[in-house]
Amino acid sequence: MLVKEEYVEVHALRRRGWSISAIARHLGRDRKTVRAYLSGERMPGERALDESDPFEPFEAYVRQRLSDDPHVWASALFEEVVALGYAQSYPTLVRKDPPSGSSTVVWRLCGHQGQTVGDYRSSTG
Repeated sequence: MLVKEEYVEVHALRRRGWSISAIARHLGRDRKTVRAYLSGERMPGERALDESDPFEPFEAYVRQRLSDDPHVWASALFEEVVALGYAQSYPTLVRKDPPSGSSTVVWRLCGHQGQTVGDYRSSTG
């Protein structure tokens, strides 16, 4: 993502006859990024949204598992969803979120954009 100043510089350099590759090297950006801003496909300050949610196909299963056993180990739940086809990493699946004043590490399972699905204990903590 380019900030507004870089966006202005990209267009100014292009008007001066710089190549897309030269502009990309100058700004330390990828050529495809520079090209997208020059063509108007992207605007400064706007992130390209990732439409896919790799956790979505497993959310119902995880909700049911947490309902059946709210004390399921994070590592066990991770192994189960991997066996079902989850292709992301363990850290992507869980985020460490210890409650204040608690000596037990509690892990919060997060879906797309940090939506909480449930709490469970981690075997690593």
